Amino acid sequence: MNISSSLRRATVPAALTAAVMLVATACGGADAGSSGAGGDTKDKLAGTVKVDGSSTVAPLSTVAAQLFQGKNPGVKVTVGTSGTGGGFEKFCRGDIDISDASRPIKDAEKAACDAKGIKFEEFMVANDGLSVVVNKDNDFVECLTVEQLKKIWEPGSKVNNWNQVDPKFPDEKLVLFGAGTDSGTFDYFTEAVNGKSKASRTDYSPSEDDNVTVQGVSGSKGGMGYFGLSYFEENKDKLKALKIDGGKGCVEPSVKTVQDGTYAPLGRPLFIYPNAASLAKKEVEGFVEYYVENHAEIAKKAQFVPLNAEQETKLKAALDKLKAAHK
Repeated sequence: MNISSSLRRATVPAALTAAVMLVATACGGADAGSSGAGGDTKDKLAGTVKVDGSSTVAPLSTVAAQLFQGKNPGVKVTVGTSGTGGGFEKFCRGDIDISDASRPIKDAEKAACDAKGIKFEEFMVANDGLSVVVNKDNDFVECLTVEQLKKIWEPGSKVNNWNQVDPKFPDEKLVLFGAGTDSGTFDYFTEAVNGKSKASRTDYSPSEDDNVTVQGVSGSKGGMGYFGLSYFEENKDKLKALKIDGGKGCVEPSVKTVQDGTYAPLGRPLFIYPNAASLAKKEVEGFVEYYVENHAEIAKKAQFVPLNAEQETKLKAALDKLKAAHK
C-alpha cells in the first residue's frame, strides 16, 4: 500500500480521522497478532491518542498514525486540524495528548499551559520546504524576492504579465497554478508570502493534486506554481525551481538549505508537542516513541524534508527529557 500517494502533504482531507482509521484497518490485518510500539512486544497496546493542531503538520502525524496503527490495531489515533493556535488552545486545556505545530509555541501559550500544570517538550519532527516553479524553458528569471512574490500573489493582484513583475522581464503572459485552499501548503505559502494565512488572489488554477500544477506549468511558457520541495525533486526534468531572496540574497531550494534554515521564508521546521502526563498512557508513549524512532520514514512518506543529524540528536534528547518529566 502506497500511503503517501493517498495522503500527499499538499492535501489535508476533510475526513482526516476517518482516513487514518480506514488505512489502519486495511494495514492492520497483516500485523493483527503484533503489539507494542514496534509491533514485537508482548504487551498489547489499546486506547486512544488525540492529536490536533497545524494543518501543515497533520499529514506527518497522519502517516505516523497509519504506520503505528498498522502494528497496533488496538490503538485509535485521531488527528484534527484546528490550526497551530487552535491546537495549542486545546493542548493547554488538557483536551489533547499531542499538539501539531508549524511554529514554536508562544510565551502566552506557554503561560496557558503552565496555568493548567501541563508539562511538555518541543519535538522537531521534520522540515518543511516549498518550491516556486516555472517552465523549464523559462530563461529570463532565476530568482524572485519575497516582495515580488507578494506582488504576484497578494489578494486583488492584477499582475498578469511577467514584465509587470520586473520591467526587465519579457512581455510574457503570467499563468498561475497553486495549491487548493484546503491544503496546508496553501496556508503556509500565503502566510509566508502575503503575511496572512489563506490571503491570496483567487484568479489562479488551484488544485489539491500537485501533478495538475506540474502539467499546467510545464505546458505554459509563462507558467508559475508552487508546491512541496520533494515533489519538485520528483519532477525536476519538467520544471525549473526558482531561487528565493528573503532579504539575505538569492537561495536555491534544496534539502540542505531547508535544513540549515537559509531558505527563508519558504523553509521552516515542524513540531509536535506531547503532554508529559499523557505519556503515562502506554498507547501515547508508544505512539510518541514510534514517531521519533521512525521520523525519517514518516517524513519521506508524507513528502517533507527529513531532519539532519544534528536535528535528529536533539529530537531524541527531547524524548528522553519528556519521559523523565512524567516519572
